[in-house]
Amino acid sequence: MMTDMLRAVILGIVEGVTEFLPVSSTGHLLLAERFFNLGEGDFWKSFAILIQLGAILAIVALYFGKLWRVALGMFSNPDDRRFVIGVLVAFLPAVVIGLIAGKYIKEVLFNPWVVCFTLIVGGAILLWVDQLDLKVHEDDATRFPLMMYLWIGIAQCLAMIPGVSRSGASIVAAMLLGADKRSAAEFSFFLAIPTMVGAFAYDFYKNRADFTTDNLSVIAVGFVVSFITAMIVVKTFLNYVTRHGFAFFAWWRVIVGTLGLIALAMGR
Repeated sequence: MMTDMLRAVILGIVEGVTEFLPVSSTGHLLLAERFFNLGEGDFWKSFAILIQLGAILAIVALYFGKLWRVALGMFSNPDDRRFVIGVLVAFLPAVVIGLIAGKYIKEVLFNPWVVCFTLIVGGAILLWVDQLDLKVHEDDATRFPLMMYLWIGIAQCLAMIPGVSRSGASIVAAMLLGADKRSAAEFSFFLAIPTMVGAFAYDFYKNRADFTTDNLSVIAVGFVVSFITAMIVVKTFLNYVTRHGFAFFAWWRVIVGTLGLIALAMGR
């Protein structure tokens, strides 16, 4: 029988590896829970959201210098202030859609069939965009035009469908709007901070009565594992996509989605 601590470690690794790659962390966690019995019940559904904070703090740690400079300069430096406004503008559509349709999305779309289909479709889109000869005119994620931030935020809302990938949707949108691969990936990191902190705070508040001392220790293990794994993945990911693009991750999505559909068709 797999212990809760071992489940927390495995799910923490899955979260840390997939959160910032364009492969859908939510989709991978749902499939892991379904096919490997890694987490069943309301607690594990909340656990998958709560440990995302560990991955987000990895971004804060890696970009602490830049984020601290922006925080200090946003009241005196117009460029820093515009970047903060840009992140908030990009974040706003997810808040609106989440409040309007969040319950429906969780009740209807959070199932492995949807995940597998969206993994495959998203992989095909990512592969297509990666091969386009796009005209790049933005190479600094902190200096995108405000309307570009808004369109990226609207695109991110598609990731409320499990399997789409929050980072994947924002990266594809940024590239189609003229960002290079590195800055597109970096902005997806920055946008993840308010998006996932908001999701964490909401879920923790909503389910706070269900968390016992034992549950908190399991969450802490998943949180730490997610943080360490995400630190390693993000540092590697940026260098990789700058040189090689997103084809590897596109095929990863297609293969995982196809294997998932085969398993579902076999009654798993």
